[in-house]
Amino acid sequence: MRRNELAMPNDVLLIIPAYNEEKNLPGILSRLKSRFPEMPILVVDDGSSNDTREIAREHQVNIVSHPINLGYGAALQSGYKYALRRKYSYVVQMDADGQHEIEDIEQLLQPVKEGRCDLAIGSRFLHPQSYRPPLGRLMGIWFFRKIIFWLTGQSLTDPTSGFQAMNLRVFQLLGDNFPVDYPDADVLLMLHYYRIKILEIPVRMYASQGGSMHQGLWRPIFYMGKLCLSLLVTFSLKGYFRKIEAQSSDQKILDFKQP
Repeated sequence: MRRNELAMPNDVLLIIPAYNEEKNLPGILSRLKSRFPEMPILVVDDGSSNDTREIAREHQVNIVSHPINLGYGAALQSGYKYALRRKYSYVVQMDADGQHEIEDIEQLLQPVKEGRCDLAIGSRFLHPQSYRPPLGRLMGIWFFRKIIFWLTGQSLTDPTSGFQAMNLRVFQLLGDNFPVDYPDADVLLMLHYYRIKILEIPVRMYASQGGSMHQGLWRPIFYMGKLCLSLLVTFSLKGYFRKIEAQSSDQKILDFKQP
């Protein structure tokens, strides 16, 4: 094994949702293959109109393709369902735009495998060398950070981070309950009601090399309004989530153990 190669158990699946990422995907997959040659990788091509799928095939990774663009959340949900069918024990998810640091995958996964949490979220705000988003994006993150703290009592510095590691219990839940566009604070609130233990880990992040969903004036405003509505709906279903969680614990309706 070369010095830069690190062994990664094959019970961990890395999910990369990708939409028109032909420019960034080759470099990311090459670095992943070099760093973690044994780790299974799944690229979820969300209806790309360029060579995203062909690039993934050239790098000999697993591929799931949507016939049309269904959204970031739908791409992740396809990845979770794939992980469930293939009986993986852990999932790591990262974006295909070069924003997330490959070398941080191990430290993100470690607390999950050690049982210290069910979901580990990579936080750019806990790492001194991470890129800081522009002011408008920072204000949105701050806003949802406060809402999450108000509703759950848990302080999360980066509730919109897409760099995450999770155990079977979490992606089994998310395989059935997940927004189709951009899952953020509403998903964290739902997981809190399911008594999922969440921990933040310092990670390095960089400026996105692709397009942003927050470009323009009205799109981020629309996004924040829709997410606030989603949070309100999730909050109103608190009793339902608690009931399902209690039933799954007492009657073992959901079996989170690996077959």
